[in-house]
Amino acid sequence: MDTVKAIISARAVERIKAGHLWIYSSDVLSCDAMPGAIVAVFDQRNRFAGMAFYSSESVIALRVLTGKEGEIGRPFWVGRLNQAQALRQRVVAGTEMYRLVNAEGDGLPSIIVDCYGDVLTLQTLSQGADRIKGLLVEALIEMLRPRCVIERNDAKVRELESLPLQVGVLHGSCPQELVCQENGLGFHVSPAEGQKTGAFLDQRENRWWARQLAFGQALDCFCYAGGFSIHVARSCTQVEAIDISEEAIKSAKRNAELNEVRNVDFEVDNAFDRLRLYDNLKRRFDTIVLDPPAFAKSRSQLAGALRGYKEINLRALRLLNPGGLLVTSTCSQQVDEPTFLNVITEAAADARRRVQVLQKRTQAQDHPFLLSMPETLYLKCLFLRVID
Repeated sequence: MDTVKAIISARAVERIKAGHLWIYSSDVLSCDAMPGAIVAVFDQRNRFAGMAFYSSESVIALRVLTGKEGEIGRPFWVGRLNQAQALRQRVVAGTEMYRLVNAEGDGLPSIIVDCYGDVLTLQTLSQGADRIKGLLVEALIEMLRPRCVIERNDAKVRELESLPLQVGVLHGSCPQELVCQENGLGFHVSPAEGQKTGAFLDQRENRWWARQLAFGQALDCFCYAGGFSIHVARSCTQVEAIDISEEAIKSAKRNAELNEVRNVDFEVDNAFDRLRLYDNLKRRFDTIVLDPPAFAKSRSQLAGALRGYKEINLRALRLLNPGGLLVTSTCSQQVDEPTFLNVITEAAADARRRVQVLQKRTQAQDHPFLLSMPETLYLKCLFLRVID
């Protein structure tokens, strides 16, 4: 059967030429394909532009897979998975938890695969990815021989594709919980439950650096399952860790016990309230970690998010002793790096603190991003030192 054609606007052609992989529905002039089909993309002069997943529901109507014309079958997907695995063998070390496939960053749009020891989790976040789910599972089993493969298709982005939210076992027998190592520390992981299993793999390398640079009295805000807290506990005399979620604090305490960490006090509290309280009390710390959830998940939330980021960073900078370390992050895709840097600059000015930038970091190397797609660079992380 002949591949269905999609005709796109001149503006969309320029996006593809620039290396972007998304074509919006407003730029698709014609496409009579089934939902999730792989289509051949052409301009209005019938010149080939690429092969792409087609979505009948999403604003992102086309996700470009390759600029080469031809049938896309099992060899293509196996080849892309092997390329992804080859990269991880070079950049991943000291951990049993890592991202094997990072969607567009690995040339596999809307497909995410995470490894937790011999357990894999798979997300297929578009109609096209969902349509080849069975093929992906077969290829992953052949390549890695995992104990099990779990479908973690509970991300709300699937609703934009009119796909159901679901979690289930696709292969093997999966444990409810397992312990995996990261940077020499153990963490309880529930592959089929919790928010991203509680691991937040994209911060793994930043947690390692936090442990190298942290010292003295520390405060970890938005601590979730204790990833940063337990890392910096090895370098600090005492750590206070807070999160608004009672379940997160329970998980964090279990992870601390697993690692025999006894110098962290975990408490349920609102980070904004705690920072405001400590500011009023003139408490002081040597290390502060700010790793909040995404404050802006859409452009309409951006203004409020920037106010939130400025407030927590301003108060954190006030709380730091001279020479103190601030590790601050945003995982909001809507907040680009220049904007985040500007927010921190304004916060430092208002706090009347002069700061050095020790490191400007992003997501771990197993979460590669594309220069041509700013959307794939979502995590920004700064290591700052207060001079005075």
